[in-house]
Amino acid sequence: MMTLYRLVRLIETHSNELASCLLNRVRSSEATPDYYVVSDEDLKERVYGIYRHLGDWLITRDEVDLEQRYEKIGARRAKQEVPFSQVAWAIVLTKDNLWEFLKLHSEMDRPVEVFGELEMLQMLDMFFDRAIYFAAVGYEKAHAEMDAETMRATA
Repeated sequence: MMTLYRLVRLIETHSNELASCLLNRVRSSEATPDYYVVSDEDLKERVYGIYRHLGDWLITRDEVDLEQRYEKIGARRAKQEVPFSQVAWAIVLTKDNLWEFLKLHSEMDRPVEVFGELEMLQMLDMFFDRAIYFAAVGYEKAHAEMDAETMRATA
């Protein structure tokens, strides 16, 4: 059975490989053309951090950390003028990349293991749903701040 701790360890151990694979997915996706403004190092560093700390969230479910991390990502992309649809798609690619990785490394022998994996997959889904939401919040806050700065500059 792939316990939560085994899953966390597997993801953390392969977080660099997962980040490299995601970088290739984002760069080759037709849905993320404006990500060219995001350097490879920046993108890989952010994604590596997500994968590296995903286990922490799965175990502790620390919503404050998740909120802060993704609000920063959303704000950063807003300032880089990456459309939010592409930010959301990059997060979806992050999730898809993880699913593909887990399918390759998942072994289920008994029905009980299937239920355990389903519970973990639901937790991962919850993580990525919240990630998109918090990225949107950060994105909107950054745009509001930039709009306010523009208004002050023109006043």
